Formats: sequence, structure tokens, C-alpha cells
Amino acid sequence: MNRAAHPCHATGKTNQASSSARELRHAYQRLISTTGAAWPTILRVALGGVMFPHAAQKTLGLFGGGGVAQTMHWFTEQLHIPTGLAVLVIVIEQIGSLALVLGLFTRAAAAGVGAVMVGAILTVHLRNGFFMNWYGTQAGEGFEFHLLALAMVAALIIGGGGRASIDRSLCHAWSEPPSI
Repeated sequence: MNRAAHPCHATGKTNQASSSARELRHAYQRLISTTGAAWPTILRVALGGVMFPHAAQKTLGLFGGGGVAQTMHWFTEQLHIPTGLAVLVIVIEQIGSLALVLGLFTRAAAAGVGAVMVGAILTVHLRNGFFMNWYGTQAGEGFEFHLLALAMVAALIIGGGGRASIDRSLCHAWSEPPSI
């Protein structure tokens, strides 16, 4: 799509703005710009919908999870993840999953979830091989789910939040001239 024709890349009166303000606006526009296609909506709602219960296990103790205290203990004592990083993982998973479902700052939320997936592969799942533990014969779960999630993350970073996203609404609102 032609950048000038895209609503988040409208030129308007940016010549009067300072260079840093233009750069900030451009960064914000790149963050929220999205296609009007349905596929990003499907991907982000599916990814956020799958990630939210995992986050709720860690934060709220729902769905058989241990809540924040047990999760922090497991991250810091068993996996030897520094406390600050463990907190960041929990926050990213919780806020990122909700942001994905809503389509709010989709690229940032997807990148955060992607980082969590890479971390999960490297710290827990790689040693268990590729396949999930369908028959209960492995020591733990493999990393095939995480690769699928990473493919979804990559598509969302490229395409943005899609048709039914807050990003798209913000993009259109940002590009419309203010009414007086």
C-alpha cells in the first residue's frame, strides 16, 4: 500500500512540528498501522485467547495455576531467572494476551509474547524435544506449540491488528483532521 494513501501515514501539517515530534508521531503510526484484512484479527484473538489462560494461571492461580507466588518461586528458584525478568515475563503474558485480544498496540504485544515463547523454549521445552507430550511418555512438553505461536507473532508484527482492532480505530482517528 502507498504510504501516503495509508491513513496512519497521512502527511497533514507535520512540517510545522519539530523533528523529534515528527519522529515520535512516525514511530506511533508504525506501531498502530494495520491492514483492513480479517486474518490479523483471527490470529491475534486466537493467540491472545490461548495465552490468557496461561497468564491467568500465573497471575490469578486460575485453571490449576499456582498464582504469582508459586510462579515467581518456580521462575527464580527452579529456572534461575532473575526476579525482574520473572516479573516482566508474567506482566507481558498477562497484559500482552489482553492487548492481543483487543488489538491494542498489537505489534508490541505480539513481540512481547514472542519473547516469552522464545524464553519458554530455551529454558524449559527445548530439552523435551519437538513434540508435545500427547501420550505422557516424555519428561515434559516439547516446543511445537511455541513455534506455532511464534509464526502467529511474526504475522502480527508484519500485519498489525487487522480489521477489528483498537489499533485500526486509533490509526483512523489519528489521521483525521481535528474538528473545530
